[in-house]
Parts: sequence; structure tokens; C-alpha cells
Amino acid sequence: MKIKFMGAAKTVTGSCYIIETENTRFAVDCGLHQGNAEIEKRNRSVVDYDPKKIDFILITHAHIDHSGLIPAMVRAGYEGPIYMTKPTRELLDIMLLDSAHIQEMETEWANRKRLRKGQAPLNPIYTREDAEAATPLMRTVQYGSSFEPAEGITINFKDAGHILGSAFIELWIKENGDSTKVVFSGDLGHKDQLIVRNPSIIEKADYLVLESTYGDRNHKDSSNSLDELAEAIRYSYQNREKVVIPAFAVERSQQLIYSLYRLYERGDLPEDMPVYLDSPLAIKATEIFRNHPEFYDLDTAEILVNGKNPLDLPNLKFTLNTKESQEINSSRGPAIVISASGMANAGRIKHHLRHNLWRPGASIVFVGYQGVGSPGRKIVNGAESITIFGEKVKINAKIFTINGFSGHAGQTEIIDWLKNFDSPAMKIILTHGEPKGQKVLAQLIKQELGYKVHIPSYMEELMLKPGKEMLPIVDEAVAYPSIDWEFLLQDSEKLFVEFKNRLDKIKAQPFVNQADLRDRLLEINRQVIELISEM
Repeated sequence: MKIKFMGAAKTVTGSCYIIETENTRFAVDCGLHQGNAEIEKRNRSVVDYDPKKIDFILITHAHIDHSGLIPAMVRAGYEGPIYMTKPTRELLDIMLLDSAHIQEMETEWANRKRLRKGQAPLNPIYTREDAEAATPLMRTVQYGSSFEPAEGITINFKDAGHILGSAFIELWIKENGDSTKVVFSGDLGHKDQLIVRNPSIIEKADYLVLESTYGDRNHKDSSNSLDELAEAIRYSYQNREKVVIPAFAVERSQQLIYSLYRLYERGDLPEDMPVYLDSPLAIKATEIFRNHPEFYDLDTAEILVNGKNPLDLPNLKFTLNTKESQEINSSRGPAIVISASGMANAGRIKHHLRHNLWRPGASIVFVGYQGVGSPGRKIVNGAESITIFGEKVKINAKIFTINGFSGHAGQTEIIDWLKNFDSPAMKIILTHGEPKGQKVLAQLIKQELGYKVHIPSYMEELMLKPGKEMLPIVDEAVAYPSIDWEFLLQDSEKLFVEFKNRLDKIKAQPFVNQADLRDRLLEINRQVIELISEM
């Protein structure tokens, strides 16, 4: 048996692992790659997945970094079943269409620029028609009900406690008369988070493919997080400004509504401060959450029994259309705005940031992981300004980073979950994390639990056979293409020398033209300073 790591290898997006056995070839997750341009180019390399030769796909949960490439696979010829829980199925019905709409809109915007430059237009990664074509392939499964999608393969989904319907997956694979158990953690949930139950326990495995998003740190106490949110609200309410919260549409937005409900119940949410859920996808997802109380944890279920609903607020307003969204920013007075996306790299949140980042008295509250290169990461890291829609926006708002809302297990929670295993010979494969955090977690696992740990690279193939060493095969040129920094810097130096050689011509131009060239050169210098500061 071998696993090929098509994503989430030394990064946190694009989760997809292709498993080949003597009888079948299948995938666990099929996520969209998100991040800088180099990472996102991988979304256009679906041919590398060889979709027509994949027999079935298993989806751990609905987040786009685990499911968002499904329509592209269907577009490229995939025709097999896609297995998931019922909430995941219902969430994907809306999320994949939303993702397709984003692909179409972003491609249309990019093509306008390309055509003006005389470049050939691009096709979107996939369209709404591709997303709709994926729906008939989806099959729902229940937690704890094992099934056999192919000869020699037995599958069992168990509650991962990450978002509604999330799962980690147990696989029993028979080859040459031997049975091997492989477990894929998906995204392991943060203990005692709102709405969902804690992750299920598991004791046996030969191999564990384990997420490591927070491999080098723990979360703040959830009660402290609620107090920090209350602080942000008080600050902006007193200054008559807005609280802007970038949040993923699924799970995080619902957790925030729940948290605001708790603040309202204890008197820390002003009754005259409207709360806007400004994301059509989050609004639809909230309705799905409301429809599945059977997946709630005991605390949330008890609130429902008492005749209340933590996903309802008297001052909660849903903004479905663009006009309503725009009116939020034209309105005066304090308000709370929850909008996608969670890393501030797409969606309506960009407009809210453009209107509020520069305002002293406003609060920007980050409640989840911010990927490398994302606008959210730059703001959290202390950038003085950020470019939004081509415009440089000064950051004067107060920035809050509240990690207690994370849906991912922190470092200690990962270790505690691993302590439930009674498999001394188990080998662990760390995915879905950044290299720094993965190295810290790998060392901790080895020291405290004694397991062997491997950290795979992008496109790596890993041969697995119980009792034998894991054998990685990595094409470094494919996984990490080299960048010719010397050539790039020499080219930049030549351009600046050429600019300097034309200084006499520049000085001969009218003042207005010179001022424009000066401002553009200063902007280039500012960008270089930002690059240096990030090193």
C-alpha cells in the first residue's frame, strides 16, 4: 500500500491523500489549495490526481480546504461515489456552489486584466455546473456504521468534534492476506468548543495520519476568549464604531452567534448594537445547523430543552443581498459585523475591512487560524497598512486575536488524544500544519509517547507495510521548485539602474508627471520594506 500526499503537506490547505492498494485506488479528502499564487496554482493541476482512476472518495468534513476541489475532479472525469456524513452532505450542497461562484467571479475579474494586457483568458477552476454535477455522486454514512466500498476495504466514520458532521476515518485494508489499519484524523476538534461534541476516542491503529495545525501552541481558555470578545465590543461601542469579525461561514460563524448569545444573556451585548451576519453562505449554513440538533453537545441540547436557541439573537440581522451588505458600511453608529472569509482573503469581509481598518475606535477581531500570506496573517503580525482592492489602507483599528474560538485541537489536546491509543508500534504521519509547528509536535510525540513520526512533503509517495520502515519517495523538483533568487535580484538591480539612467528625461517632465512617478517609486520601496520586515 502507498499514500500520495496531494496537499496539506507542510501546509494547511489542499488536504488530499490518494491511497493505492492491490485492489483499489481512492482518496481521503479533496481540498482546495489556498494561499499565495504559487500554492493556488496547484488547483489547476487536477490531472496529477488522475481522477478517472480513483474508485471512491472519503470526505472528513465540509470545509473547503478538505472538499473544495471535488467539482474540479468531476470536471476532469471522476464518476465514483463520494462518502460523507449527512451534515457534511447538506453543507457541501451550498458550499461547493458558493465556491464555484467565487471561482467564476475571480476568473472574470482576472481575465479583464489579462485581456487589457493582451494575454489569453483563463477558465475558472470549476463552474456552478461542475458543482451541481458532483451532487448525485454524494453518499451519506452514519458514525459508527462500517461499510465496504471496495474489495478488501472497510471504512468507519467517527465524530472528530471539529465542525457539525466532521469525522476521522478508520480504514482496514486487506492485502496479501494481511490486514492493516490506517486512521485519518481529518481536523481534530478543540475540546469543549461550542455546539459540537468532543472528539471520539480510538485505541488501535498501525498508521495514523494526524493533523498538526496547532502543533506548537495551545489555545486560550474559552472563558477568557468570551471576555476578550466582550472587551472588543465595549471598546467600539464606546467609540461609536464597528466590530468587524472575519469568520469562516461554517462552524466559526455559528460559534460566534452562540458566543454573542452568551454575552447577551449576561448583559455584555448592548441591546441597541445590531449584529450582522453578512454572508449568504453563513446564513444558509446556520439554518443547516439549526436543523441538526441531534449532532449537538449536551450543553447546547440543554439550552434547547429549556426553550431557548443559542443561534438566535433579538438584534441578529441576516444580509443576503449586496445592497444590504453595502448599507452596513454606509450606516453610522456601533455594530458587529460577522463576514467571510475567515482569513480575509475573499468575500464581503474585504469591503468591511476597507471601510473600517483605518478608523480609530473600530475593532477587528480574528477568531481563527490565519494562513501564511493571507491578509489576516499580515494584519495579525502587525502590518501598518494593507492593500485591499488595489488601495493601500492604513491600520488604525484595534486588532484582537482570540484563539479560544478555534475548531482545531491545540498541542496539549493532540497529545492527550494520542494517549488513548494502545498501539506501541503505531507510526504517525503529520499533515495539515506548517513546518515549524510540525517539528515541535513531532519532537514532543517522540519524547512523551515514543512513536515514530514522519512529516511528508507535497506530492510525496509513502510506502506502508506494518513492521517495516516507512519508505518515502520525493521528487524535490516537483514538490519545491527552486527559485533563482540571484537572477531575480540581478534583474531588479538592472531595472533600477535603467531607471536611474533615465533620470534626466524624468526631470524634464512636467511636475505632475514627476510627482506621479515619485509616488509610484515610493510605493515600490514600501513594498520592499514590507518584504524585508517579514523575513
